[in-house]
Amino acid sequence: MRKLVLATHNKDKEKEFQSLLADLGVEVLSLDAFPAIGPIEENADTLEGNALLKAETVRRATGLPSLADDTGLEVHYLMDAPGVYSSRYAGKSASYADNVAKLLKTLRGVPPRRRAARFRCVLAFLTPGAAPQTAEGICPGVIVEEPLGENGFGYDPVFLPSGYTRTFAQMDNALKNTLSHRGGAVANMLPILREYFKLS
Repeated sequence: MRKLVLATHNKDKEKEFQSLLADLGVEVLSLDAFPAIGPIEENADTLEGNALLKAETVRRATGLPSLADDTGLEVHYLMDAPGVYSSRYAGKSASYADNVAKLLKTLRGVPPRRRAARFRCVLAFLTPGAAPQTAEGICPGVIVEEPLGENGFGYDPVFLPSGYTRTFAQMDNALKNTLSHRGGAVANMLPILREYFKLS
């Protein structure tokens, strides 16, 4: 079976991608299958830059097609912060809870009408001998005042997508995947992936 390598060690992301890519008909591997590839430093100043950096690192190390993402939560009141620094908003080794706590503290007292935000995900797909291709997914919403729900990961407990009354963490995975930034990015990337794996 043809293989696609996800440029991540993050178990939560891997689980989400496995679900989103289930119909592709390829074996989807994470970096756990390649222990020689350690953490990849994300030192670009854009989501696109980090996604491309990770995809190139993994393609070069494995010789296989690679798919990488970088995702940011952009809060309008904070001039689109934490953005590219979302995963390390509260520090380099911050937990999900640490990042959420810092965000809520920063937004304390800010009224609901000024708590608009969006999740943005950029995917980069890279194959041997070809130029990289990218796709983007965006999900608008607001930041609620306290964490709600037990599902999901990252900022999901405080992100309420537009038009819904439940946070991402209160939704089941199937519903979240139809709405989410990552789901949108994968949907936009799927035609490229299908074309590649059909012709390769």
